[in-house]
Amino acid sequence: MEIPDAIRQTRLEKLNKLKELGIDPYPHTFQASHTVSEVVRQFSEKSTEELESEHAELRVAGRILMMRQFGKAGFLQIGDGRSRFQFYVKRDEVPEQDFEIYNLLDVGDFVGAHGRLFRTRTGELTLLVKKLFFLSKSLRSLPEKWHGLRDTETRYRQRYIDLLANPDVRKAFDTRCRIIQEIRRLMEERGFVEVETPMMQPIAGGAAARPFVTHHNALDLDLYLRIAPELYLKRLIVGGFEKIYELNRNFRNEGISTQHNPEFTMIEFYQAYADYRDLIALTENLLETLTERLFGTTTLSYQGRTISMKAPFQKITFLQSLSSATGLTLEQLDQEAEVLRFARSQGIELDPAASARKKIVGLFEKLVEPSLWDPTFIVDYPVEISPLAKKCADPTLVERFELYVGGFEIANAYSELNDPIDQYERFQAQMLERKSGDDTAHEMDLDYVVALEHGMPPTAGEGIGIDRLTMLLTDSASIRDVILFPLLKPKG
Repeated sequence: MEIPDAIRQTRLEKLNKLKELGIDPYPHTFQASHTVSEVVRQFSEKSTEELESEHAELRVAGRILMMRQFGKAGFLQIGDGRSRFQFYVKRDEVPEQDFEIYNLLDVGDFVGAHGRLFRTRTGELTLLVKKLFFLSKSLRSLPEKWHGLRDTETRYRQRYIDLLANPDVRKAFDTRCRIIQEIRRLMEERGFVEVETPMMQPIAGGAAARPFVTHHNALDLDLYLRIAPELYLKRLIVGGFEKIYELNRNFRNEGISTQHNPEFTMIEFYQAYADYRDLIALTENLLETLTERLFGTTTLSYQGRTISMKAPFQKITFLQSLSSATGLTLEQLDQEAEVLRFARSQGIELDPAASARKKIVGLFEKLVEPSLWDPTFIVDYPVEISPLAKKCADPTLVERFELYVGGFEIANAYSELNDPIDQYERFQAQMLERKSGDDTAHEMDLDYVVALEHGMPPTAGEGIGIDRLTMLLTDSASIRDVILFPLLKPKG
C-alpha cells in the first residue's frame, strides 16, 4: 500500500529519537502475564469494586490501534488481532523516559506495559500504566483509520493489512483452523490414522488435471507437484492399513476463479472393506457433526439462503439430474448428436475433442451444478470420466458420488477399483485419450498396477475440499476469502 513520503519520514524521525534515548526500537522479547484476549475474557465482567479489591497487576502487549492524547495523559487502544482494550498513560504514574517514549508513539506501533487494572468513569476496562515498554516501530500507517479495507486487490496481495483492517477476516481464518482441528478429531474418533504421502511425484495421478512440473537436479529427473494423493494412499491400503487419511496440499495447473485456486487443501481418506454407500453415511455424519460442533446447530446461512446440514442428504444419479435439467431422455444423453444439438440451442460450448459421455459433463457443470443448493449426492457417473472407480451393475457407470452444497462440489468419492487387469486396461484407454490431445487424462502408472496385483481389499475413498467447505461454513463468496495467500498475477 503506497503512503506519502512525509508520513514515513516523520515516523523515521521518531525512530531515530527513540534510539537517541537509548531505546532499542526492535527488542528481542517481552514477557507478558496475559494476552489482550485473556485480559478481556478474564476481567471484562468484573466490577470496579472487584478490580480495586483484587489489585490486579498485569503485563500486557499489543499493537496500538487508536490513540487519544491529552497533554499530560492519554489512552492507547491495544489489540492482539482478536480483542482490544486500553492503556492509560499518565505523566505522574510512569518514569520520565517512559513518557518521552509515549510521546513518540504512532498507531501501528507495538508496546507492552506493566500496570494495574481499573475502570474509567465511563466504565471501560483499562490498564493504568506503571512501566511502558517499546516493542516495535511501525513505519507505515494502518489503513483508513480502522474503517475497513475495501480494495479487493490490496486485501489479497497484502493479507497482513486485510487482517489488521477487517476483523471479520480474522474470524473466517479462525473458523478455518477450527474446521481442520475438528476434522482431525472426527477422523480419529472413527479409527482413521493420519499419514503423509509425497508431494513430488514421478507420475501425476489420482485425478484428471494438468500438473505443475518441477525438476530434481541431483537425480536429473522431472517431477510433478501432486494433483492428488490417491494412488499412494491406496498403495498403503495394499500394504495393510485399513483406515487412513491425509490432510494435504494439492496443485493443479488450471484456471483461477471464485471456486478454484491452483494450490488448495483437501482431506482424502480410505476405508478398507467399504464401498461408496458406506462413505455416503460417513460423509453425512461427518458434516452434520462438524457443523453442530462449530455452531451448535445444523442450520447455516450461505449467501442469503438457509441450508440444513441435517442428515440424510438428497441423492440423485448423474444422468437423472441431467435429464431433469435438459429434458433429454437417458437414451438421448447417450447420443452425441442429441447432446450437441441441445448444447447449441442453449448457447453452451462443449469441448469438441471430448467423447460423447465427457461432453455431457459440460452440460452438468452449466445446468445442474449451480442449482444444487441443499446438500445433494450426485451418484453413478459414466465410466469414461472415472477411471479409478469400480463399475456398477450397469458397466457403463461406476460407483461414484460427488457431494454438492451451495451450488458447488465439496466432496468426491468412489468404490475403488481393485481389479488390476481392469485398471491396466483403463489406464491404456486414458493413454489413448492423452494421445488425442486430452492432457488431463491419466498416465500409465505400472507400479500402481503392480501394487494392485498384490491384492487390495474392497475399499472406498473420498476427498473433501477444505477450502470450499470453509467457504460454506464462513459464508464466503470466493475461495480467495478463505486462503490466506491466494495466487495472484504479479502487478505489471
